Amino acid sequence: MGMALPVEVLRLQTEISRMQRASARVTALPVHDALAPLFPEGGLRPGAVYTLDPAASLLLALLAEPSRAGSWCAVVGMPELSAEAAEAAGVDLSRFALVPEPGDRWLAAVSAIAEVFPVVAVRPAGSPRDAEVARLTARLRDRGGVLLVTGPWPQAEATLHLEDPVWSGLGEGHGLLTARTVTVSSSGRRSPVPKRVRVQLPGPQGAPVAVPRPALVPAVVPVPAAEERIDAAAAERAERARAVLARAEQKTRAARRGLAAVG
Repeated sequence: MGMALPVEVLRLQTEISRMQRASARVTALPVHDALAPLFPEGGLRPGAVYTLDPAASLLLALLAEPSRAGSWCAVVGMPELSAEAAEAAGVDLSRFALVPEPGDRWLAAVSAIAEVFPVVAVRPAGSPRDAEVARLTARLRDRGGVLLVTGPWPQAEATLHLEDPVWSGLGEGHGLLTARTVTVSSSGRRSPVPKRVRVQLPGPQGAPVAVPRPALVPAVVPVPAAEERIDAAAAERAERARAVLARAEQKTRAARRGLAAVG
């Protein structure tokens, strides 16, 4: 009986070490390279909740790479979102499910789906209670799932916003809008200083495309050529000489008038 406690402690230590090693091996779910700088791990962290602006383009851009990498993705409570739009954004429809009308028990539906789908997106139909949020958060951490919420959510890992949209296409002779350039910002508990990327979202082919930052061009101050500097100096000297001659002529005329008056 006296040896049982040390053996049990050793077993628990071994189990804790195993779990810590498993946790260390957990990698982020991939996102497009254009959006990766927004996330400390370079992708969606398993067990985390992210809140987004209610823009389908941003949501689908975040679902595309996980689905293409083999993770099942589900969208709950967005009846206007179509499979065609998801496919155009690069989502693998063979690993994609839509639950457009979950009803009043939308949170229960999300919790059930999170049991089997690694990535779940939802538009909340109301404000969940703290206890419900805690249970869902624990389930996500246990399963290594990711929740994307198009709206407010307590204790979110990060919040993503779209800023400064600029559409292109019409003014360039295409006759239709071809791409939209936006700034996507991300801020959260682990990134209090917002991270920002400028991207085309959607890009010409649907997927986001990074927009390079304009290069800083030093101001160019025109410097006159050597010949111009010489010509300017010569002109200045000639002007001074003309002024001296003019004053001399004035003095000469004054002297002549004085002599004439004496004579």
